[in-house]
Amino acid sequence: MRRHPDWLKVKIGSGPNYSKMKSLLRNAKLHTICEEARCPNIAECFNRGTAVFLILGDICTRNCRYCNVSHGKPETVNLNEPEEVAKSVKTLGLSYVVVTSVTRDDMADGGALNFYNTIREIKKTNPNCRVEALIPDFKGDEPSLKIVLEAKPDVLNHNIEVVEKLFPKIRPEGNYQLSLNLLKKIKKYAPSVKSKSGFMVGLGETKEQIISTMKDLRNSEVEILTVGQYLQPSKKHAEIKKYYNPEEFNEFKKIGLKLGFNSVVSGPLVRSSYHAEEVFLYPKQ
Repeated sequence: MRRHPDWLKVKIGSGPNYSKMKSLLRNAKLHTICEEARCPNIAECFNRGTAVFLILGDICTRNCRYCNVSHGKPETVNLNEPEEVAKSVKTLGLSYVVVTSVTRDDMADGGALNFYNTIREIKKTNPNCRVEALIPDFKGDEPSLKIVLEAKPDVLNHNIEVVEKLFPKIRPEGNYQLSLNLLKKIKKYAPSVKSKSGFMVGLGETKEQIISTMKDLRNSEVEILTVGQYLQPSKKHAEIKKYYNPEEFNEFKKIGLKLGFNSVVSGPLVRSSYHAEEVFLYPKQ
């Protein structure tokens, strides 16, 4: 494994809030994408009292070459999960929550009803809490998308993840155009819900492909965009082809804002839900 540039160095997880978050999650038997995907910002976010709750278990039915989440045959869905997540949100006193899931191609609705129940339960238990849902592609199924939107999330996020040319190699079970179509339908069914997407760089894409992806997302009426550096979780995963420096990420942000995104979060350590609340409340900063 190669040595990362200095601008990618992060603090090792520690601190009272970090320990509290870890303990609460373990006691409630809840999962976070922060842990499962080995997010580099876990220490910062846990200490700020924020986390991305991972519902529908921690085993994905797909095997993307960039992702550290386990894949295989998922376990039975925990029917009490919506209430358990909502209770944890209240215990932590959170004002903004991100709910995501592994991809569940084994379920008829892709887990859409579980998203609906979790979002509604959080809002019922925590009336002042805003909820962002980060959904899989649901194989492009419109009824599943509509189910999630009926729960009235404040933000609906679906990550495109990589540029179109890399899909066959990096996301072989995904479909670039299908994801774009899903994103565009957010505004069709729920004009007031903010739409969001993001992708990684460093996997072998060109600058032209990055800009083309931004244009495709904007044409799909995406309002919030995130761009971050891909970091190889293990030797089994896709290799890093390039480290983009902070200046290059700043250029991507400027390009995105010129294209018309309401907010662009672009940086080496940026992940889909990084500072999600601030982005929602204070766009263009």
